[in-house]
Amino acid sequence: MNIWIILILVMVLSLIVQSMLTSRFSKYSKIPVRNGMTGAEIATKMLNDNGIYDVQVVPVKGMLTDFYNPSNKTVALSEGVYSSCSIAAAAVAAHECGHAIQHAKGYAPLKMRTALVPVVNFASNIVQWILLLGVLLMGVFPGLLWFGIALFAMTTLFSFITLPVEINASMRAVSWLDSTGIADYQTRPMAVDALKWAAYTYVIAAIGSLATLLYYIGLARRD
Repeated sequence: MNIWIILILVMVLSLIVQSMLTSRFSKYSKIPVRNGMTGAEIATKMLNDNGIYDVQVVPVKGMLTDFYNPSNKTVALSEGVYSSCSIAAAAVAAHECGHAIQHAKGYAPLKMRTALVPVVNFASNIVQWILLLGVLLMGVFPGLLWFGIALFAMTTLFSFITLPVEINASMRAVSWLDSTGIADYQTRPMAVDALKWAAYTYVIAAIGSLATLLYYIGLARRD
């Protein structure tokens, strides 16, 4: 019963955090940066300032769909970031470049997360079916549920390893925005606030994943 309460609470919090993130991004997207640079220009400058010249900055469709791909070294910026001159765009662009810097410097948590990607991709494709069959066939094949739990545990581990990766990227972003003067005394708190709410989405996801894992472990041990 306690696990169900936690899962429901996580779902509610997830909706609240997502709503707040969207609201903050929309609000700060109306506040221009003083130098008038776009998200794409800010990303390129941050990469170059850190001696990184082999990472491409490319546009990607969607809202808040920004990401760094270490396999092909691209910083993909969403439509509301790539060509926008707002402090929200600056914060997001700098955050994604923070991941590129982590990659270039061999940041350990990022290396761990990257190494887990193939395993997590495999697990994510089949884990729900394995868990469902494991629950249905618990009395016949108890090992099947434990196999599903092991797969789900990998996705939970991935969620928690993601936390320091995201927080560190935001810290690098804010530090660089400060040092370059792109964020001033008025806009710096806005950049920090936007990145804070983005980080909360990962925290909620990790807690939800852990609660779900504990739920299935409880089921397996009850058999």
